[in-house]
Amino acid sequence: MAHVDLPGAEPVLPSSFAIGTAAQASIAAAALAAAELWRLRTGERQRVRVPMRDAAIEFRSERYLRIDGQPAPELWDKIAGAYRCGDGRWVRLHTNFPHHRDGVLALLRCEHDRAAVERALQGWRAETFETAAAEAGLVVTAMRNFGEWDGHPQGRAVARLPALSIEKIADAPAKGLPAAKRPLGGIRVLDLTRVIAGPVCGRCLAAHGADVMLITAPHLPFMLPLVIDSGRGKLSAQLDLRDEPARRQLRQLIYGADVFVQGYRPGALRALGFGPEEAARLRPGIVYVSLSAYGHLGSWAGRRGFDSLVQTAAGFNASEAEAAGVDQPKPLPAQALDHASGYLMAFGAMTALARRARCRSPGGA
Repeated sequence: MAHVDLPGAEPVLPSSFAIGTAAQASIAAAALAAAELWRLRTGERQRVRVPMRDAAIEFRSERYLRIDGQPAPELWDKIAGAYRCGDGRWVRLHTNFPHHRDGVLALLRCEHDRAAVERALQGWRAETFETAAAEAGLVVTAMRNFGEWDGHPQGRAVARLPALSIEKIADAPAKGLPAAKRPLGGIRVLDLTRVIAGPVCGRCLAAHGADVMLITAPHLPFMLPLVIDSGRGKLSAQLDLRDEPARRQLRQLIYGADVFVQGYRPGALRALGFGPEEAARLRPGIVYVSLSAYGHLGSWAGRRGFDSLVQTAAGFNASEAEAAGVDQPKPLPAQALDHASGYLMAFGAMTALARRARCRSPGGA
């Protein structure tokens, strides 16, 4: 605690969980990593101060967004949310992307109407619908409590993993940090992520001075308010990686990059020639940051996921509901899993950059 101040006390948000503490700690971790890069550049130590209230506001940044002075458009599709199934258990549907919405409606054989969805789900068991949706490439989870998640095969798989790991992916010469006006000045980042967690990582790196380029594609769906909120300080480009000319352009960008951040499902970018080892061959010493909703081990590793779905599957919604004395899933008051993940990703990336600057055999994140 010699170089950080963490003023404030819980609760700052209405929750049975210490959301303010999670926000404060993860943001402070990223800030301390940036301060260490500054020390390596200049020899100067900085003191980090993260008030808990400010951190909690940052964890809800998309809720405070204004566009031309007006509230941002609604993020949530009208049928997204929690529903009770025929077996009495709950599922949560994430239908904000049109293809996910249309897939759920096709599976349920009903109209785009909440009452119609409620009726249709009475013919399903919660876990059966969760499995059917996953097999169709959709994003649905059944609600579990913490005990049920701990006993679930995927819960047991991720319990063996750390929250994050920093691993060496290849040898490369040490690369010092030249003089700059910001902790990440001169660092180039490619951001191949969407929605909240990965984009928050890129936004954090940009805030500390990195040149961040968001790489998306015309065919990929997006939620404009989130793109605006997490796009602060970034450049952007569109590359359809299904086409070889676009892949060639991405390889050219990697040649000049220091950090590559991606949130595709495990193995997806490797299949296109952009896995960690391939990126390290193109750019020795690159820091490669990967995010996946349910971890990279276990039968759910390849499933699509969002913060609200993970909250439901892993026990948070059930625990909040129990604490509040309600009989339906209760979400956290922030997309805290996504925001915390984003700042910890940035922490990992900056820690790896510091290792690269200090060591002759640097690692990758």
